[in-house]
Amino acid sequence: MTKYIHPIRLSATICLSLATAALFTGCKHLGPQTVAVDRFDYSSAIADSWKQQTLLNIVKLRYMDLPVFVDVSSIVAGYSMQTGVSLNGTLSTKNAIQGNYVAGGGQAIYTDRPTITYTPLTGEKFLRGLMTPIEPKNIFFMLQSGYAADFVLGLTVESLNGVRNRSTTAGSVREADPEFTRVLQLLREVQAAGAVGMRVEVDKSRDETAMLFFRRDNAPPEIVDKIEEIRQLLKLPEGLQKFNLVYSPVRGATNELAVGSRSMVQVMGAFASYADVPEQDLKDGRAPPSLSSTNSPGKSDPVKIKCSKDKPADAFATVHYHGHWFWIDDGDWRSKRALTAVMFLFTMAETGGGEKLPLITIPAQ
Repeated sequence: MTKYIHPIRLSATICLSLATAALFTGCKHLGPQTVAVDRFDYSSAIADSWKQQTLLNIVKLRYMDLPVFVDVSSIVAGYSMQTGVSLNGTLSTKNAIQGNYVAGGGQAIYTDRPTITYTPLTGEKFLRGLMTPIEPKNIFFMLQSGYAADFVLGLTVESLNGVRNRSTTAGSVREADPEFTRVLQLLREVQAAGAVGMRVEVDKSRDETAMLFFRRDNAPPEIVDKIEEIRQLLKLPEGLQKFNLVYSPVRGATNELAVGSRSMVQVMGAFASYADVPEQDLKDGRAPPSLSSTNSPGKSDPVKIKCSKDKPADAFATVHYHGHWFWIDDGDWRSKRALTAVMFLFTMAETGGGEKLPLITIPAQ
């Protein structure tokens, strides 16, 4: 027996199908809706991968391995929405054999296909940038912007006017001179009082000279005393209020403050010296003996890279290397600050290359 569909019911079915089609094919832009999500998701992903890459290369240096850097050159996010609707049927007379039917359908295909381009950082300029000492003015610009003097100088400077910092060379450690440790403490206190500053002067030939100067006017007597102690420890002449910042591992002219700044490789190597290493790796000779300051009574490490067989639950940055997890605890703000500073220093070091580099483009589908 053939089922008869009333024309009114048939019209309602057709209207419902057309409404469904209108829903799929409505004039609505995809782009604006993706900005709020994609901008922060990609930003967070790049920041996390940058932290992990920096930490991994620091750990690799602890194992005397070669650091490798890959930069995210571009992200092209492509979206598409395809919609379609189909409607067909047969309307017959009341006594027709084939009967009546209506068939309607709709489909929507949403595609998110980003293309991410990676650039391996190689070439002479990049390697030279890693091995070239950081410009002293860039280090003191960080102090000017609010970074603590003892932290920044302890991380980036090998010596000040010949007074030496803690150093790691060829798998051995040399502790800092007591005068250097005292100078960093005094500079931090003078910095907090606003009695030290920096400026860049340009002469007629447009050559730039970075100047460090002490403010004695209106400074409390105890701060003036600390400035004088800094002069004595660094053997700076009396009477001068400003000094040219120059790169040199030894003392320079009387009007100069010689800064033996580290290269990025040295900064990362100093950071790596505080990384924990499994005892078995030390016994097998995969890494040199620990250079941690915890072996010295009364001293603690300014940064800490932990190590374990199991992946940590709460970490600021974590990487897997040589069968173990290395990480910085999310509650260790000093180590987090140090890792962030290393990443920031990379942006100031001249490690960019102008060469035509090989690109790796991976369509993520």
